[in-house]
Amino acid sequence: MTDALLTLSGVHTHIGRYHILHGVDLAVPKGRTTMLLGRNGAGKTTTLRTIMGLWPASQGSIHFDGAQIDKAATPDIATSGVAYVPETMAIFSDLTVKENLVLAARAGAPDEKRLEWIFGFFPALKKFWLSRAGTLSGGQKQMLSIARAIVEERKLLLIDEPTKGLAPAIVSALIECLREIARSGATILLVEQNFRVAQDVGDLVHVMDSGRIVHSGAMADLAVDESLQKRLLGLSLDSHQ
Repeated sequence: MTDALLTLSGVHTHIGRYHILHGVDLAVPKGRTTMLLGRNGAGKTTTLRTIMGLWPASQGSIHFDGAQIDKAATPDIATSGVAYVPETMAIFSDLTVKENLVLAARAGAPDEKRLEWIFGFFPALKKFWLSRAGTLSGGQKQMLSIARAIVEERKLLLIDEPTKGLAPAIVSALIECLREIARSGATILLVEQNFRVAQDVGDLVHVMDSGRIVHSGAMADLAVDESLQKRLLGLSLDSHQ
């Protein structure tokens, strides 16, 4: 794909003696939101962590913005313009909301206009600006985790299950936030179990099973094809091995 910002080609990942990714091929085009779907244990989180260099690829190549990054250190990948929102949120619980965002801003101080833009989606962060992050609710911590990733413009956002365990109202706010981020021209690779979220924000989709990509296409096509959803996201994907 000529307009791809990120490409994975034949990527394998081993964690100890376990072989998790088995030749993953995928492309994430610039300015689009690409969904990565699949059952628990399919390899979605491992894919994101491999892109970030947290778990090194044992075979294959990863290219981001024209450069090969599969041998690069995680801090260098982040500096090149990739932000990662892990499922575990990864906020600093003993620091305030303000301190968390200041640390996430490479310039040392977040832009005031961008902060107000973020507060428009997540007003709780403004309300608890000087509160310790560890005292926030689960939904508020997720808001902070995403805010840390977008406090400055990034070329690519890797986001792992941002709506997991959140109340419907917070999920709706997250959906609108992701849409607005996409409208601003950002490129997003999003792991999500909530199919409503996937069909609301996704442009393209890759479906994983057993460490492999078993389907790639338009998210809109998958959203209207119930039989395809059942085959790809059901209990068995054996026919797609």
